[in-house]
Amino acid sequence: MSVVMMLRVKGDPDALERYAQENGEQLKRITEDARSKGAIHHLFAGGEDEIIAFDEWPDEASFQSFFEGQEEIPRIMQSVAQGEPEVSFFRILDTGDAF
Repeated sequence: MSVVMMLRVKGDPDALERYAQENGEQLKRITEDARSKGAIHHLFAGGEDEIIAFDEWPDEASFQSFFEGQEEIPRIMQSVAQGEPEVSFFRILDTGDAF
């Protein structure tokens, strides 16, 4: 069964959206790299001074391999984040009501 990864970091969600608009090709390359390493789903969410990424991966090791080897993500983090990200993994619960 796959896992859900949640990455939380202090940062400006508006800055991430601007960065994405200005650097769309870079984000496409990262997306392609993630998919080639097993990523199933991905999205960003933002709150007050916080950015969260939610991904679904086959397992923790697949995400860790991608994240540790990805050379472009640190540049994005420098532009929009403050501090180190906190990464957590969750198992998907079989409750019959997922959509």
